[in-house]
Amino acid sequence: MSKVKILWADDEIDLLKPQLFFLEKKGYEIIQVTNGYDALDALADDGDIQVVFLDESMPGITGLETLEKIRQTNKIVPIVMITKNEAEDLMEQAIGSQIDDYLIKPVNPNQILLSLKKIIDNKRLVSEKTAVDYQQEFRSISMDINSGLGMDEWNDLYKRIIDWEIKLDNSDNEQMRDILDMQKKEANKEFCRYISKHYEDWCKKGEGPISSHNLLEKYLFPKLDKEKPNVVVLFDNLRFDQWRVIETILTDLYKVKSEEVFYSCLPTSTQYSRNAIFAGMTPHEIQKNFPQYWLNDNEKGGKNQYEEQLLAKQVERFFQNKLKWSYTKVRNNADAKHLSDNILNVTSNDLSIIVYNFIDMLSHARTEMEMLKELASDEKAYRSLTKSWFLNSPIWNGLQLLAEKDIKLFITTDHGTIRVSQPSKVLADRETTTNLRYKVGKNLNFEKRDVLTAADPHAIGLPKPNISSKFIFANEDRFFLYPNNYNHFNRMYTDTFQHGGLSMEEMIVPFITLEPK
Repeated sequence: MSKVKILWADDEIDLLKPQLFFLEKKGYEIIQVTNGYDALDALADDGDIQVVFLDESMPGITGLETLEKIRQTNKIVPIVMITKNEAEDLMEQAIGSQIDDYLIKPVNPNQILLSLKKIIDNKRLVSEKTAVDYQQEFRSISMDINSGLGMDEWNDLYKRIIDWEIKLDNSDNEQMRDILDMQKKEANKEFCRYISKHYEDWCKKGEGPISSHNLLEKYLFPKLDKEKPNVVVLFDNLRFDQWRVIETILTDLYKVKSEEVFYSCLPTSTQYSRNAIFAGMTPHEIQKNFPQYWLNDNEKGGKNQYEEQLLAKQVERFFQNKLKWSYTKVRNNADAKHLSDNILNVTSNDLSIIVYNFIDMLSHARTEMEMLKELASDEKAYRSLTKSWFLNSPIWNGLQLLAEKDIKLFITTDHGTIRVSQPSKVLADRETTTNLRYKVGKNLNFEKRDVLTAADPHAIGLPKPNISSKFIFANEDRFFLYPNNYNHFNRMYTDTFQHGGLSMEEMIVPFITLEPK
């Protein structure tokens, strides 16, 4: 194992010989400089420096000024500020500039060693403990996967797997992440069997989980607070793990009152799931009752252009025009900026529903743009990209403003998405839909083991574009390809994030209730 390399900047470096000698005896390598300029040069010249000790008061540029310049080019390297000054405002400045620790002079060798252990070894120790804990949990999860789980147990198991994924994101243990990935694939295989067995009965008897068509009736409307504004933000295509990373940001200002699960209807696509949410009806019922608001896959026109009208019908059924409400759809950055600038307008309504399209655009764009393919190359990167986007998004700016008001906030979605890796061949006519995770058409030839088939779409709440139309849904991480240009499209779509089919990631999605702290 190579030595840990430390850069130590102090204009009185000669007085620190005992401390430096102590560290060298412990196996650390020290680069010594006497001012901030030399510290910046040393960092620029040596990419192997793993931690910086920085004296606060040095001639030329101070330690704080040096710190700011380091952070302009290097956000990662751990920095320990050493100072004679215990003033609160000084420490606030340093902490605000992202220091990892600080020590008050005179420093003794054991203080320095403890700080190094905390900074250098913390990640390794956390990684090792996480790996050991997951090894202990592995057998329990495996047994649960194959124990004939019911609906609530599947929800809990999926959350457990997500929590381990996020814990292992911060681990360097690639082997553990691979094992967990295989375990999640096995869980999805059994989950697809579970859904295939029960889904039609749920639809016929109305005894299944809360789903898209009764989400607002069962989860939202009973929770509306009559004394304050209620705000719903529906992030389309938001998986449960993406909610988890956004949650870490939101909970600085909001407290989570409840975290509930609903199941996106099939197909897990915006056209079906979001129309069902706002109509409070299955897609078949929408087509039957409001044919002017429904377009089938093979018909031209925007498939979600009547969400506001469908929502108006549902609100009227439940509240008889006694609820002041608004609907806002954010399609692009200009819409997002306008919403952020005017976010406080929602406080004049009893209920404000905001549909935020960015995550869906992000996942679809990934199949088209090489840059996004690189940025979101796997699940960990996809979560990280979601977090980075949210931190810098206009909606976060808006939610920070709303946190200062007495409101009730709901975060939800229409469906999730899955990273696909297994192509499955389909033969179909020209009228068949192009979606990679589901197909609807008259003449479909496919691998039966790869799909859930709905020979009678009405039985699962779906319309029939034609009298002989049927649906197929890709299960697990499969995606449909036609034989023509098979290899080309296989390369294009493998490891992209898609939706429309059957998997835990697409179907088990969050409904969160929050209030400002």
